[in-house]
Amino acid sequence: MIRPSLIASAAFAALLGIAGCRGSATEERRAAMSSAEDESAFFDTLEARTFRWFWETSDPATGLTPDRTPTRSFMSTAAVGFALTAYPIGVERGYVAREEAAERVRTTLRFFLNAPHDSSVSGSAGYRGFYYHFLDAETGLRFGDVELSTMDTALLLAGALFCASYFDRDTPVEREIRADAETLYARTDWRWAQVRPPTIVHGWTPEDGFLPYDWRGYNEAMLVYLLALASPTRPVERDAWEAWIAGYRWGTFHEEEHLGFAPLFGHQYTHVWIDFRGIQDDFMRARGIDYFENSRRAVRAQRSYAIRNPGGWSGYGSLLWGLTACDGPLHGEVEIGGRRREFRTYWARGASFTEVNDDGTLCPSAVAGSIPFAPELAIPALRFMRETYGERLFSTYGFLDAFNPTLVVDVPCQHGRVEPGVGWFDTDYIGIDQGPILAMIENHRSGLVWNTMRRNEHIVRGLRAAGFGGGWLDGEESGS
Repeated sequence: MIRPSLIASAAFAALLGIAGCRGSATEERRAAMSSAEDESAFFDTLEARTFRWFWETSDPATGLTPDRTPTRSFMSTAAVGFALTAYPIGVERGYVAREEAAERVRTTLRFFLNAPHDSSVSGSAGYRGFYYHFLDAETGLRFGDVELSTMDTALLLAGALFCASYFDRDTPVEREIRADAETLYARTDWRWAQVRPPTIVHGWTPEDGFLPYDWRGYNEAMLVYLLALASPTRPVERDAWEAWIAGYRWGTFHEEEHLGFAPLFGHQYTHVWIDFRGIQDDFMRARGIDYFENSRRAVRAQRSYAIRNPGGWSGYGSLLWGLTACDGPLHGEVEIGGRRREFRTYWARGASFTEVNDDGTLCPSAVAGSIPFAPELAIPALRFMRETYGERLFSTYGFLDAFNPTLVVDVPCQHGRVEPGVGWFDTDYIGIDQGPILAMIENHRSGLVWNTMRRNEHIVRGLRAAGFGGGWLDGEESGS
């Protein structure tokens, strides 16, 4: 838990509410100053509350982070990666002391290093350097029959490597952080995960062996390949990257030409840790843009889709958009205004030329995680969500996971609640959606995660192995 003294401090308390002063110059200057101050105060509030979710809900004894709260859930390996990324942000923003954050990071890394690691059906947290998708909240070991996940492990490792680069002081705890993060990364056997080389498999279970799916084509798993290429012990070869990009789909959606992937999380996750501005691989070099610009175009296209609103969902428009994987109200049909509407629970919602999965459910993380790409579109939308729905959507730990303005009739829901005449609102926070909110706002404001990871030798090596060059990789200024 955050220290009572910190919670009680006037400085921290101020971050939990919107406040701003007013200038005394010309009306135009006052308006500009007021707008900037209000925006800064909004970010202060949102970052502080979102950080507190990671700090207060993660287990201080193990460092494990729940998949969601307040619904009781298993622990999430991916959410731990975002929690590790959150802790240095908390230090820089003054939410916790550096020493406190370092102790939490050391505890977390030590848990994963020391947890049972073998091929048994139960009683293990991982195998061959990879970890299970979900871990039991009481034991920290495999939950149920979930798979060993290459993607979730990559998110965990990205958080660990960020901490290794951030905690660079010559103290016993920070030296241990660096050593433990290096050990975790070095023991990940990426070549073992190439069951159908050169691509990398989604996962493995002790009961059935490797899953029948490999990562290929543009999505969140770009991070998997960059970390695999950079491994100091078991790196994959360049042909793995070639196989990855061979599955890319390039097309146009709402006048935006870009790599297609419908949910916005696929355009965000790898970008949480890597600054793609101005650097290009062969694929992007041939098209004259970078992956950052590609994400910007995906954001613009999805917003344009919401403005045109072909499905006729309530509320959609220039200030209400954002489709990604998130909670939903129920699985089934409901009649609303004389029209049958189909809804889903948790679903990879999205809109692109590749597919459209839309049931009127919007996710604030889709917007907040897009702030660096298109701040002029995302910031007004995010503030509109808070101002329009208030505490129904924005509460103790910032934005609740999702909401649906179309579902206004009072029906039983598997998640959340319906406020008749207003819409459905989730009652849970989800770790893998909280993570991009905090990290991408901080990248927009200070570049903390990006700038720290620029000096991580593994990230640089992975990018170069994939053929990236230009921009900051070559010592040039990055554009935005």
